[in-house]
Amino acid sequence: MKKRAAVLGATGSIGKSALDVLERARDHFDVVLLSAHNSGEALAEAARNWPGADAVLSGAADGKHRLLSAIAACGADIVLNGISGAAGLEPSMAAIKAGCSLALANKETLVMAGPLVLARAKEKGVQIIPVDSEHSAIYHLLKAHGKNTLDEIILTASGGPFRNAAIEEMEKATVQDALAHPTWNMGGKITIDSASMANKGLEVIEAARLFNIGPERIKVVIHPQSIVHSMIRMKNGAVYAQLSRPDMRLPIYDALAAALIDAPNAAPLIEGAPSPFGRLEFDSLSLEFYPPDMEKFPLLALAYDAVKRGGLYPCAYNGANEAAVAAFIAGRIGFTDIGRVTRHVLDGDWSAEPADIATVMEADKKARETANIAIIESKF
Repeated sequence: MKKRAAVLGATGSIGKSALDVLERARDHFDVVLLSAHNSGEALAEAARNWPGADAVLSGAADGKHRLLSAIAACGADIVLNGISGAAGLEPSMAAIKAGCSLALANKETLVMAGPLVLARAKEKGVQIIPVDSEHSAIYHLLKAHGKNTLDEIILTASGGPFRNAAIEEMEKATVQDALAHPTWNMGGKITIDSASMANKGLEVIEAARLFNIGPERIKVVIHPQSIVHSMIRMKNGAVYAQLSRPDMRLPIYDALAAALIDAPNAAPLIEGAPSPFGRLEFDSLSLEFYPPDMEKFPLLALAYDAVKRGGLYPCAYNGANEAAVAAFIAGRIGFTDIGRVTRHVLDGDWSAEPADIATVMEADKKARETANIAIIESKF
C-alpha cells in the first residue's frame, strides 16, 4: 500500500525538491495535500501533477484555518513541513496532533517551542525526522553509532557569502550581496540568514532540543565546500561524518524513506538503498575547516546565549531576527543592523516558560513588535 504524503510549502525550494523526490517514488507515495502561502499559480501547477491532492493557499483569506483543517483531515502518513519561518509552527503541531510522522525542514518549530513540540510528539507516538542537511546527518550518525558515548556534535556551516569579508564590507552589504550564496540554492530569507549565520544559530538551538544535548556540547565549524554536512565526536576521540553533495533532495529522500521502513515492497526508496542524489566523487575533492568569527557573526553568539537562557529567549531570537531580516530586505536597515536589532530585543526579559503554543505565538508577536519599534525609532 502506498504511503500518503503532505508537502507544506510546496512551491519553495524545499517543497520543490520534495516533489521531485516524490515524483521519482510514485510507486510508493500518493501526495494528498499541497500548500503554499501566496504562490497560487505555482501551487496550481503542482496540484495538476498530483490531481488527488488538496491544494491550500495559506496566505488567502481564512487560509491558515483551512490549512490546519486540511492537515487534520488529509490522513497523511508523513507531513513534510517546508514552510519558512514562524508560520510553520502551528502546521507542525497540527501534523503531530493528527498522528502523522513529521519530516521537519521548518527549524523554527523546535526553536520557538521545542519542549512543547517534543512532549506532544512523544504523547502521540509521532516520529520527528529532521530534513535540514546538518540535522539529518546527525540523526543518521547517532542511529549508526549510538548516543551513549557521544562527546559533542559538530555542525558545519558554509560561512555564506561574507565568510571572507571584513566587517566594514558587511556594513555596506546590499540585499543582492547577501543573497549571493556560494554553494546552496535556497529561499531568500534562509539565504540571508546564512549570510548573517543566524541560520546556524537557529540550527544550534534546534540541535540542542532535537538531540537533547547542552549547547556547550554543540560546536560550529566553517566548511566552505558544504560536503561534510555535520559530524559527531565520540568520547574515545573518534569523529564520524556524513559527506555528500550539497543537494537537499538527499536528506528529504532519507526522511521520506523512514516512513517506508514498515511498508511492504518498499524498495528502491528505503533506507540504505541506492539514491540518485548523494553520490560523491573524490578525484579532485578538497575540504577546509576553520572556526567562525563571533565578532563578525554576532547572531551565532546570540543564539548560543538564547538557548542557554531557555524560556522564551529562543522564540524571541527567532521573531526579532525575522523582523530585522524583513526590514533589511525592505531597505529600512543595513545588513549588520540585523544583529543589533536582535540583540536589542533579547535585552528584554524572556525568561517565562511557555505554557502552550498560544503563549509562544504571543511572545513571537511581542518580539517582532519590539524589533519594529526599535527600527522605527532607530534605538538599537
